[in-house]
Amino acid sequence: MSLFDSVIGALGAGQGGGNANDPMQLIMGLLNQHGGLGGLLQKLQQGGLGDTVNSWVSTGANQPVTPDALGGALGHDTVAALANKLGINPGEMLGPLSQLLPQVVDKLTPHGQVPQGDAGALGGLGGAGGLGDLAGMLGGLLKR
Repeated sequence: MSLFDSVIGALGAGQGGGNANDPMQLIMGLLNQHGGLGGLLQKLQQGGLGDTVNSWVSTGANQPVTPDALGGALGHDTVAALANKLGINPGEMLGPLSQLLPQVVDKLTPHGQVPQGDAGALGGLGGAGGLGDLAGMLGGLLKR
C-alpha cells in the first residue's frame, strides 16, 4: 500500500474527527492556518501557483501540482508543521497532499468561485455542520 493510499485510508477512517494525526485535520488545519479557503488560495497564488490554483477553482479541469511546487508555495515552515501533525517526513506528506488538495479546492468551489462567508472559517464551511460538510465532501472524494 502506498503512502497516498494510507493517507486516503486514514481520511476515510477519520471522518469522526478529533485525532490530530488525521489527514482530514491536516486539511482543516491548512485551511484554518491561512484564514480559510480564500487565504490558502491566496498563499498558493503568491507562491507561484496562480494559474494552477485558478484551474482548481474554475469549473474546468484541474491542473496538477507537483509536490515540490506545492511545498515551495506553502513554505518550509507550513510544510514542516503539517508533517509534524501527521508524524511523517515533510517530503512524504507533499505527494499525497498535492493529489488531494486540488480535489478538495475543486469541491469547495463548485460554482467556480470561492464561497463568501465567515472569513475565518473553512471557506464558508465553518458554521454549524462545517466539520461534517468537509468530512462528507472528503468522503465523496474517496469513493471515486
